[in-house]
Amino acid sequence: MATVDDKKIIFSMVGVSKIIPQNQKQILKNIYLSFFYGAKIGIIGLNGAGKSTLMKIIAGLEQPTQGEVVWSPGYSVGYLPQDPPLDENKTVKENVMEGVQKIYDALAEYEDINNKFGLEEYYGDPDKMDKLMQRQAEVQDIIDATDAWNIDSKLERAMAALHCPPGDWPVTNLSGGERRRVALCRLLLQKPDVLLLDEPTNHLDIQSIQWLEQFITNSAKAVVVISHDRKFIDNITTRTIEVTLGRIYDYKASYSQYLELRKERRQQQMKKYEEQQKFIAETRDFIERFKGTYSKTLQVQSRVKMLEKLQLIEVDEEDTSHLRLKFPPSPRSGAYPVQMNDVAMAFDNKTVFSGVNLTVERGDKIAFVGRNGEGKSTLVKCIMGQLEHEGTLTLGHNVQIGYFAQNQASLLDGELTVFQTIDDVAKGEVRNKIRDLLGAFMFGGEASEKPVSVLSGGERSRLAMIRLLLEPVNLLILDEPTNHLDLRTKDVLKQALLDFDGTLIVVSHDRDFLDGLVSKVYEFGHGRVREHLCGIYEFLETKKMESLQELEKK
Repeated sequence: MATVDDKKIIFSMVGVSKIIPQNQKQILKNIYLSFFYGAKIGIIGLNGAGKSTLMKIIAGLEQPTQGEVVWSPGYSVGYLPQDPPLDENKTVKENVMEGVQKIYDALAEYEDINNKFGLEEYYGDPDKMDKLMQRQAEVQDIIDATDAWNIDSKLERAMAALHCPPGDWPVTNLSGGERRRVALCRLLLQKPDVLLLDEPTNHLDIQSIQWLEQFITNSAKAVVVISHDRKFIDNITTRTIEVTLGRIYDYKASYSQYLELRKERRQQQMKKYEEQQKFIAETRDFIERFKGTYSKTLQVQSRVKMLEKLQLIEVDEEDTSHLRLKFPPSPRSGAYPVQMNDVAMAFDNKTVFSGVNLTVERGDKIAFVGRNGEGKSTLVKCIMGQLEHEGTLTLGHNVQIGYFAQNQASLLDGELTVFQTIDDVAKGEVRNKIRDLLGAFMFGGEASEKPVSVLSGGERSRLAMIRLLLEPVNLLILDEPTNHLDLRTKDVLKQALLDFDGTLIVVSHDRDFLDGLVSKVYEFGHGRVREHLCGIYEFLETKKMESLQELEKK
């Protein structure tokens, strides 16, 4: 591993442009970018702006259409894509072990050398014995430098911290989220000089995200990360690169600081844009008035050429976070929409949770949090009547549930367009803002006329979310609603939920999204569900040290 030198430029991108061959769309335009060893960079921007393309070019997995990409020699680079590949013929642990395969190879060679010392072929031949002893010393140095004797415990701790599936599981049986955690664990164990991470917190629970934050802060030498997790990116980065309209804007600032700077930049852009538009209008008016006048011919021609050569000022994509999405008024429910007494659930004789006594009051805004696999989504499905359970679970008077889970997207009508899907359920004043609403959820312009059948999984999820938010319900249950949403879209959704006059249960790992939204936290873990009458950060303050210490001990 290289020595950290924050004055040494290790990466440069010079005049890079990228045109997508399929549609000839230019997604990146004349990009100049460099960073030092030790940089902690966050890449942000709207979905589709070109962030992942930029990251793949940095990683060397895609070639620019023009321009040059240069890495200084001697630095190792590790890349986590959104859909990381795994060896389908290996188990979970075998895939994770690939990250430290050189260490395991060194241990195997050391054992092999020790076995050879007892063979006459070696102890009877001084030359062979000398070479063997020399090689033993070299391998011993590798083992000492990598702390190889403790590699098994390190591997187990990393797998536990990221809540990887059991080590003996075949990867063919894993969900997308489980595969991602395995790939992330493998990558972090490699300890590359530079980490390139594309949405690393997707499918991680809060404790795992905190562990990852600590790892990056304390152990990672250089990081470039794409993330829609505001708190995560704020905690680990000191430089923010925004990708917009094919260009990049580079801020030596955290995400929170960047927001203020971006606001100032856009105001300046708008001022220059308006001035240019006024100039263009006045010039065109002059051309129209005098284009047939002999005495003004040269002036008209001059102004025509001026307009042809004029470089138009572009304004960054509209920030739609100001849009206020108003729910339809909620039908009034009973005082207690959900009541549970000694609810228990088990799969294959393994208890997921038991003794759950929970009362949800009308108007409550509640978070379900805990490690993956502790039963959060299972309890939601019990509320929905999708799973049988032990104990008593009662829904209150006139409870009308709106439910969002990832599979909700599959229920959309593929024959309808995006606009038609929303137009079918929109009522009242929101009908006048359908286009704005679709734009806020990244369906602006031509995208609103796409048939649902051609949308990606993430696009379908966003559309299903919009549709749900427009239906008159009084109990909203949202299971990981912020997946596939960029930072500004999350703001729109969060504000809508704050204004919602019904009851809310949300399963989420997104701390910033939950902050200020929920006033009760139900913690899932060790077969129990514990109530905390506080917001998410008050809960985390009480749990953080305890949780992180537990992870370190494993």
